[in-house]
Amino acid sequence: MSRLFGSVRSRATLGATLVVAVALVAAGAAVLLSLRANLTGEAGTRAERSAQAVASELAARIPLDKLSGLDAEDVPVQIVDEDGVLLAASEDLERISGTGTAEVTPAPTRSGADDDRDRGDDDRDDDSGRSGDDESLEPGEIAQGASYTNGTATIDGDTEDYRFAAVEVETPDRGRLTVHAGSPLAAEHSAVGTALTAMLIGFPLLLGVVAGVTWLVTGRALRPVEGIRREMAAITASEDLRRRVPEPATHDEIARLARTTNATLAALEASVERQRSFVADASHELRSPIASLRTQLEVAAAHPELLDLEGAVEDTVRLQNLAGDLLLLARLDAGERPVGTRVDLAALAREEAAGREGVTVEAEPVEVSGSRGQLGRVLANLLDNAERHARERITVTVRREGGEAVVGVADDGEGVAEADRERIFERFVRLDAARSRDDGGAGLGLAIARDVAVRHGGTLTAGAAPAGGALFELRLPLAGADRGAPRA
Repeated sequence: MSRLFGSVRSRATLGATLVVAVALVAAGAAVLLSLRANLTGEAGTRAERSAQAVASELAARIPLDKLSGLDAEDVPVQIVDEDGVLLAASEDLERISGTGTAEVTPAPTRSGADDDRDRGDDDRDDDSGRSGDDESLEPGEIAQGASYTNGTATIDGDTEDYRFAAVEVETPDRGRLTVHAGSPLAAEHSAVGTALTAMLIGFPLLLGVVAGVTWLVTGRALRPVEGIRREMAAITASEDLRRRVPEPATHDEIARLARTTNATLAALEASVERQRSFVADASHELRSPIASLRTQLEVAAAHPELLDLEGAVEDTVRLQNLAGDLLLLARLDAGERPVGTRVDLAALAREEAAGREGVTVEAEPVEVSGSRGQLGRVLANLLDNAERHARERITVTVRREGGEAVVGVADDGEGVAEADRERIFERFVRLDAARSRDDGGAGLGLAIARDVAVRHGGTLTAGAAPAGGALFELRLPLAGADRGAPRA
């Protein structure tokens, strides 16, 4: 069962079919109940008209054996007195139920009984008054409205269901009488049965149509999704990230899914290309110091007196620094977040500038939240870069500006051309003036500095210094206690 309804298409078809089935059953039940109520009401109206006709004849003092209503076909009629005694009934009536009087043959009329009834009427006239119901009708008056019951009656051997109406009439000579008249419910049963049969035949056909249409429409709607799935499976198998999934020429959710998938593939392709380029550049950068160190060691092994110990140490330090840079970049790429501790940028700037020649620090106390080690690495990389390009002087400034801490590192060198001010932050990029690996480094310092700034919620940009050299500005959000504080 789980495999049968394991697809979106089958579940959608089942769900739509069940919803329509419930709606059809509810609507069908409502229609049948309404139809039955209307037809039963019409039958009751006909029965009431028949009872009213007989009651009108009784009010006009027509004898019981002369009542025309007792001769009507398919209309069972009973006339009973206040004591429930049957006075008259339809001549073809053989059996009846539902009227409260099961008798179909009137009791024999006795004069004594009539005299007693007359005396009883006289006694009632002598009494203080009739009962509430008796006082509500005058002699010859027919009660408004009727009471209804359902039952059966057998006329000429045919038994059917009937709707009975009971109408009271106050006769001048016989007192209060009740006329029971019935109307057959055969039409109601036939109509309800026909409607029920039509529903039992039509509903399954309609549900089949709904299921088929839903299956076809859902399959057509999900066809692009299957195309996307197949293409993604092919991309995964081929590892060719240049391929893209087909985009439907629509503006629905599936088209947006395809566009988002292609955007994800493009970002993944770019990420993989960056990773490959990074590995290639890192291998290239590592190969030179390793080759140099190996050469020195091989020469030293053959001729110990020719060992360049100082050069070997320098190559080892270069390898160590490069490995540290690569490790830091790997941690940043993995999404490492800085520890949220308070760092005084002014103190950190003085600490990193200590021991460097020609560096001037102009700083006011400013605190930010982040990693002291990583922010110190940013300042050290900026100062190393400034030292390689400065002629005589380097200036470090730390200040507040709105809700940000701004650290500026300016030198009096040749500066950075405007076209290269973004490119220098790319990994392993060295401008022509810094192509020497001995002097220019591996081209990772500024890339690391910007990555750290971004991880701390800030920015790092390059511009022109007032003295004509390069100006690097690091902007970081102030720590929570210092946000919005006035500048000193």
